[in-house]
Amino acid sequence: MAASLDRFRAFVVREIAGGRRAGFEELARADLPEGDVTLEVAYSSLNYKDGLAVTGKGKVLRRLPMIPGIDLAGTVLESASPAVRPGDAVFATGCGLGESHFGGYATRARVRAEWLVPLPPGLSLRQAMAVGTAGFTSMLCVLALEQAGLRPGGGEVLVTGAAGGVGSIAVALLSRLGHRVAASTGRPEEQAFLEKLGASRIVARSEFARDSGKPLEPESWAGAVDTVGGLTLATVLKQTSYGRAVAACGLAGGAELPTTVLPFILRGVALLGIDSVQCPRERRLEAWRRIARDLPKDLLDELTTEIALADLEPFAERILKGGVRGRTVVDVRR
Repeated sequence: MAASLDRFRAFVVREIAGGRRAGFEELARADLPEGDVTLEVAYSSLNYKDGLAVTGKGKVLRRLPMIPGIDLAGTVLESASPAVRPGDAVFATGCGLGESHFGGYATRARVRAEWLVPLPPGLSLRQAMAVGTAGFTSMLCVLALEQAGLRPGGGEVLVTGAAGGVGSIAVALLSRLGHRVAASTGRPEEQAFLEKLGASRIVARSEFARDSGKPLEPESWAGAVDTVGGLTLATVLKQTSYGRAVAACGLAGGAELPTTVLPFILRGVALLGIDSVQCPRERRLEAWRRIARDLPKDLLDELTTEIALADLEPFAERILKGGVRGRTVVDVRR
């Protein structure tokens, strides 16, 4: 997939009569969108949202044609911004990439300088994409829980969807920070994997995917990271201890929230919404500093699978079916 500066290869979704077409194309430099920094992209990643965009099974793409890929990492080729210089190693997550602005599934990208994060010491470009939006979101959840009062030793912390991209990194982060972590998953075969990341015990997904009919249940969690939404989130809220918080960042289990106000007004539970797309820059930089410091790199490598861009479509189908463990890095050069 080598490309010259003027021509590059990309995975493009286009609108056609009666639907859409997705596939690989060779594009010209003039096809790149507006922006003050041009990058040679080395890696992207595969997130659940990317799976929806690539397969067309979700309304992720806000305009067409579009190059999906909500994450990208590479080297600056050209820059009109004094904050970024040619040769700099940088990456970007969210900010509309792969949704309203051409994203990471190409060997070239043009973006706004303010979207870019300098590669932190101790992280490679590949590792930055192994973290990607999923790991960045995990760290935002941890920061929000800490600001809500979560401290090590305060009780067990729950992570739902623990074998997925956000969940697996949340387990590794929370464990490294000294918390006892209960990992919820519907894949019992991933028990050894989750225990290696630091989970103290595994809880079956089915424990949360049911409605007890009670507005409150026994207090069990000192905090929680929920990647599932729907009935799972409603059950977690019923079980969260007095004055504690749940960070919610996903909807794989549905966007509805079938609950009552009682967890909030009788136990003072806080529901913390986590958005990684339009996260303010200072918060973004803080989260990446913490990731570089607190996420064990050996565990990051352990939970990462690398694929070629040529393998994108079958893996996009797999991630939507819950068949992808941990994080998936995409080498866009092959």
